[in-house]
Amino acid sequence: MTTDVRATVMEGRLASEPLKSWSALKILQRGFRGVGSFLLILAIIFIIIARWEAFPRFGWIDPFLLPRFSDVVQNTLNLFKTGEFFKHFNVSVVRISVGFFGGLCLAIPLGVFMGWFKTFEEYVNPLVEACRNSSVLTLYPIFILLFGIGEKAKISIIMWGTVWVVLLNAISGVKNVDPVLIKSARSMGMRDLSLLWRVILPAATPSIITGIRLGAANSILILIAAEMIGSNAGLGYMIFYYEARYAIPEMYGGVVFLAIMGLAVNEALFRLERRLTSWHEKSIYFGT
Repeated sequence: MTTDVRATVMEGRLASEPLKSWSALKILQRGFRGVGSFLLILAIIFIIIARWEAFPRFGWIDPFLLPRFSDVVQNTLNLFKTGEFFKHFNVSVVRISVGFFGGLCLAIPLGVFMGWFKTFEEYVNPLVEACRNSSVLTLYPIFILLFGIGEKAKISIIMWGTVWVVLLNAISGVKNVDPVLIKSARSMGMRDLSLLWRVILPAATPSIITGIRLGAANSILILIAAEMIGSNAGLGYMIFYYEARYAIPEMYGGVVFLAIMGLAVNEALFRLERRLTSWHEKSIYFGT
């Protein structure tokens, strides 16, 4: 190896060392931030639980209205032991799964189609705006009238509440794709169908997944409200049943479980978003 080549190699190594150090520093900073955020969340949860336990225990609030947290946990565990909780949970999971994924199968293709074909959007958009601005729970009696008081009405109302937020985010994601990407793809001879599949959909994925996360939160709320009317099983029915019979600890147990369920679903979708859109985050980072 000649002297000039060695010098060039050494210069390249020296130039890469600061980049490696900077990358390692960024990783450490992210790690510390993650640990700090986790500890902060644990501290907030501990404070909430401690106050919940203390207020009824020391008579600062009526224990009938807000039972001690330990009593809520104990009574909820008894529901798990007897299998009562699993019976209602399984029914709710089936309903929300069918309704939520049915809404996604309708909203995502329709949103991509409306975002890509402007003429079609102009004709359909007034109907979409009228439907999405109608209160979901206000329409539930109409769904009961059309489909009866059984499973069809509950699944249909969950689909209805899921569709609109996912649809709007899909439309927005497709319409806001960087025009430079589209022009570059067309300049390389890419046709419409291939352009839609290879360029438009990947670029619109972050917005679509955001809509899915919002739709998941809506579907849980609609599920609980639907199960409180004309149902004999499900988490919403269970909460309403125990409240009507003044089994307040069991009622709070159902509420806490639903909160944990919502957090778990949101966290799962967030991790899915991070995995599917890692390229998007990297492009933003290096662009800045």
